[in-house]
Amino acid sequence: MDRYVLVDRDGVINHDADDYIKSEAEWRPIEGSLEAIALLNRHGYKVAVITNQSGLQRGLFDQATLDRIHAKMRRLAAEKGGEIDCIYFCPHGPDDGCACRKPKPGLLELFAADKQVSLQGMPFIGDALRDIQTAQTVGASPMLVKTGKGQKTLTDNPNLNIPVFENLYDAAKYLVSRQ
Repeated sequence: MDRYVLVDRDGVINHDADDYIKSEAEWRPIEGSLEAIALLNRHGYKVAVITNQSGLQRGLFDQATLDRIHAKMRRLAAEKGGEIDCIYFCPHGPDDGCACRKPKPGLLELFAADKQVSLQGMPFIGDALRDIQTAQTVGASPMLVKTGKGQKTLTDNPNLNIPVFENLYDAAKYLVSRQ
């Protein structure tokens, strides 16, 4: 059975921007994040990216641009020996009432149905409270990184009782050390 690690994109794999990542040029990996994906792969984990991309609905970029951004992310991960198995994204805005925008569980449920895996205990690494809430809703195991919005998430929610890491690489090291 395949073992997955779920990973948020903006603020975890790449540097986030308050005005959204709108182009390939704006997508820049956080130091060590691509190596983290490779490390997880070498230890038998597949990586699934779970990301809200409301910039689509807001008209800040189109599907072709998002496809190019994701192709760049996959290409740069591959250069470090890593592979992103799949990417699930919500294209909706916060007021669209969809079931897929985190913290709603729709993206994770779709992923689990597609891959025929249980979300129970599956690691979900994110930088925002909504990532943690999404993981908890479906019984996955949330992990927080301090990159992106992570430090603010920690400051605003000091009683989070979940593992916290400096970055994705530290979270990946923790996961592989527990095998």
